[in-house]
Amino acid sequence: MPILDSHSLEIISRSSEQTRRVGMRLGALLKPGDLVALVGDLGSGKTTLVQGIAAGWGTLDPVSSPTFVLVNVYRHTDGLRLFHLDAYRLNGPTEALDLDIENMLDQGPMIVEWAERVQTVLPECGLWVHLNYIDEVQRDLMFSGRGEYYEELLSRFRKLVYGG
Repeated sequence: MPILDSHSLEIISRSSEQTRRVGMRLGALLKPGDLVALVGDLGSGKTTLVQGIAAGWGTLDPVSSPTFVLVNVYRHTDGLRLFHLDAYRLNGPTEALDLDIENMLDQGPMIVEWAERVQTVLPECGLWVHLNYIDEVQRDLMFSGRGEYYEELLSRFRKLVYGG
């Protein structure tokens, strides 16, 4: 678990609706090239958070975990695309490279579930979110910005969540 500092933000979500609302605030900030890397066990709330991120970003497409198709693409009304990669079934980073991550990032923001499995082929900078199951309804969300741009993104996100 990362240690909290000015480049980190911890949110305790008390419901799936709250996790979605947190995601919506983050999604509203995302632009093409942005990477959101999710780390967490099964049932930790990754897909719920992605549903909120996608809605806040501006898609009306239904959001589901792309476990079997590997990458879901959600459309924005202005023609942009949001890429949702699930690395759980990949046999390592090389298979992620074969998906042409760089090209996807050129076209839109990307969310990667199970990002720790393909970390070596992801951009060094990104917004990493560690999700932990607390109990049936509560989740611990730890956001950390890696790189100056993502530290600034985290700062803007913090203001959206808490005001100020």
